Amino acid sequence: MNSSYKFRSGLVFFFFSSLYVIIACNLYLIQIKQRDFFSSLAQQQYTLTLTTHPPRALITDRNGAPLAINKESLSAFIEPKKIEQVAPLERFLKKHFPGALERWYAHRDAAFLFIKRKLTPEQQELIEQSELTDIKLMKEPHRWYPIQASGHVVGITDIDNVGLFGIEALYNDQLAGTPSTFTLQKDARSGAFYFDKKTAKAGTEGSPVQLTIDSTLQFLVQEDVKDAVEHFQAKEGAVLVINPKNGEIIVMTQYPSFDPNNTHTLEQELTKNKAATESYELGSVMKVFTALAALEEGLVTPDEIIDCQNVKTGYIDGFKISTWKAHDKLSFSQVIELSNNFGIAHVAKRLGPQLYDHYQRLGFGKKTALNWPGEQTGFVNPPHKWSRQSIISLSFGYELSATLVQLAQAFCMIANNGVSVTPHIILDAHNPHEIGQLMYKPETIETVRSMLERTVSQGTAHRGAIKGYTVLGKTGTANMVIDGQYSTKHNTYTFAGIIEKGNYQRVIVTFIKEVPNAKSTLYASAVAVPLFEKVAEHLILHDHIV
Repeated sequence: MNSSYKFRSGLVFFFFSSLYVIIACNLYLIQIKQRDFFSSLAQQQYTLTLTTHPPRALITDRNGAPLAINKESLSAFIEPKKIEQVAPLERFLKKHFPGALERWYAHRDAAFLFIKRKLTPEQQELIEQSELTDIKLMKEPHRWYPIQASGHVVGITDIDNVGLFGIEALYNDQLAGTPSTFTLQKDARSGAFYFDKKTAKAGTEGSPVQLTIDSTLQFLVQEDVKDAVEHFQAKEGAVLVINPKNGEIIVMTQYPSFDPNNTHTLEQELTKNKAATESYELGSVMKVFTALAALEEGLVTPDEIIDCQNVKTGYIDGFKISTWKAHDKLSFSQVIELSNNFGIAHVAKRLGPQLYDHYQRLGFGKKTALNWPGEQTGFVNPPHKWSRQSIISLSFGYELSATLVQLAQAFCMIANNGVSVTPHIILDAHNPHEIGQLMYKPETIETVRSMLERTVSQGTAHRGAIKGYTVLGKTGTANMVIDGQYSTKHNTYTFAGIIEKGNYQRVIVTFIKEVPNAKSTLYASAVAVPLFEKVAEHLILHDHIV
């Protein structure tokens, strides 16, 4: 009996001793090892940190006209922990906002839950008429875009006002600024919160972004592109207008386009700024640069007679090529004016690999300084990758691809008497873009300019002539590669031109892609040149160049 008592006493002692050790160890862990964790947990229960964002800064055009502004919209939310009318709320959400009902079921213990952000007027009316006090409304900022023709340039923001693409994304940090934060401390006795000045951090307002774009011209020119695309039932079209004296992009438009204020069914393809993000084989417009290279190297003169073989389809070095019209013998100047493939190919053979060097010098095969997200480099194969036919193809714009920005940049150099120009879309009076270096001899540029002027006055681009103005330019019609081979039914139509009067200059690039069931006799002279003429007329009227 005595031994049994001792055993039970010992067991009780062991139990309480062990319990003491466990409690002591836990107290040690709480007070010493996990002090920071539990202190932080307690702090969270007695503090509330709030963040406020400054209004997003504006995006404007070159004249200060708004391209992206702020508006307020209403959003609907509930507080799941405080719902009073459960059944009526369920019925309402099931009928009008089924997605919100599912989220509520999944987060019944949440303190806050959005039903719908950025309500439409119809949705707002539904909620107000329901008289459900559990549904509350709050104001939220959102972007509004007055000029829809600039959507692919300006971009859009997401539902949280963060830039998704375009200028909104590229300059998101500058436009957004930095948020302000402050902490509310909870009084243990009263439960009330009070402001803690020591923890307050002031934010900074965003800075506006001003573009070189002229929004009025952007709208007018997009209508011109739309008309051309619809007239030819083409897949798409684009226009660039640049001031060659300083590289400012005045117009950068395309069609089809999208409404930046209605993005529920937005196709990603329409968000691309295709003048920078897509490259093409541009065809005969590239003959300008073959001529420029040959003249600069002293391998040909404007008056030299070139044998153009008097055929529309023939052979050079065993390779079959075609041209739009048969010519017998032409001066080199006429080869450019009348866009003869045989003539330019014969001259290009004299250049050989030097043609690649000149394409590189002109900026083809590498990104411009535009710094646009997704900008393409295009491609120009180096000579060690050439076939025996490459020099022939390269001479009239095949076996290389270029963006419209690259093409416009090269024409700006010609317009600017051989001095390089950097295309840009941000207008910054404090840091003006510097004019670049002299790239070609003045006499070479003057010769090429004369060729391009005659191309418009009496050559393939005669529809681009405008009375009282000097117009220079070159057309390009190119077959596209479809299923691995060139298709005569899928083409691009390009015209790169310069319009001048006095000190006024503008480089205009017009582009139309894929006219269905196009006849083999449809060329850029009938597609891209009339579009150039319309754009030039808008510029003349808008800029008061008389």
